[in-house]
Amino acid sequence: MARKIDWETQIGRRLKLRDLHVFSIVMQRGSMARAALQLGVTQPAVSEVIADLEHALGVRLLERSPRGVEPTAYGRALLKRILAAFDELKQGIGDIEFLADPTAGEVRVGCTDSIAATVLAPVIQSFYQKYPRVVLHLHRLVTPNLELPELHERTLDVVIARAATPVTNDDVHVEVLFDDRIVVTAGMQSRWARRQKIDLAELVDEPWILTPPDGFTRTLILDAFHARGLDTPKVCITTYSIHVRAILVATGPFLTALPTFVVRLNAERFPLKALPIDLPVPPWPVAIVTLKNRTLSPVAQRFTDHVRAFTKSMAGELKPFEKSA
Repeated sequence: MARKIDWETQIGRRLKLRDLHVFSIVMQRGSMARAALQLGVTQPAVSEVIADLEHALGVRLLERSPRGVEPTAYGRALLKRILAAFDELKQGIGDIEFLADPTAGEVRVGCTDSIAATVLAPVIQSFYQKYPRVVLHLHRLVTPNLELPELHERTLDVVIARAATPVTNDDVHVEVLFDDRIVVTAGMQSRWARRQKIDLAELVDEPWILTPPDGFTRTLILDAFHARGLDTPKVCITTYSIHVRAILVATGPFLTALPTFVVRLNAERFPLKALPIDLPVPPWPVAIVTLKNRTLSPVAQRFTDHVRAFTKSMAGELKPFEKSA
């Protein structure tokens, strides 16, 4: 930047929250005209706000074209902070509402299907009994990477996910709840469930249900076969749905790969058996992930406390199966 911006004279006395809101809407809509329509004002009024912002900051925030607008590097930097500032303001309003009524609020949680259907289900039941006026928004995460743009965009308060890869992002906090392992799973009525020892090579031609190609468990299983020099197993069905996989495996000839906590916590619902197969896959942690520079709302903090308490109380159930000898 060519010159130093003076906060007091250029920003503190001139910048308004409404101007920042208008800028963020322009970025969301990608067009001055569409932003004006959403805001219920004229396009010249929106253009004037953007021009005033650029004049105050002394830099160009947008690149204009017949197709709309795109942020410059300065615009992207400003938008990032605007989203954080508005989120903190929203959190502040939420805190005031919480102080007025500590049993109400909203929590936005990101998690995979397997965690939502097993670990979180009893947590939510218990939490609802204590705080029936708290609304929980569950957002489905497909793959367990910890880039988690939803956290950085502040559309999620907390994520509960498998930390399958080392955390390289310095602005997230990862709190490990328990370790887990993938196991090859069959139905209790399957001929494989009665075997005391099984070699992976015997399962190449069996009908498998795995996640789609970008799924983490599918990658682990295929890598395990290839590490042994085996052919790719016969995949008959692909789905992310834990429920569908559990039902089909419990009632049919299929095999699948599931986290051990899914098999343990669904023992009463689905007759599943973890097969005695030594997969060359180390355990990985299941963790609560939050932003380091963001303070959780009181209700979000209470929810994470419930998750911690549950996983601690279920330590035995959540323990991975021992590797076969």
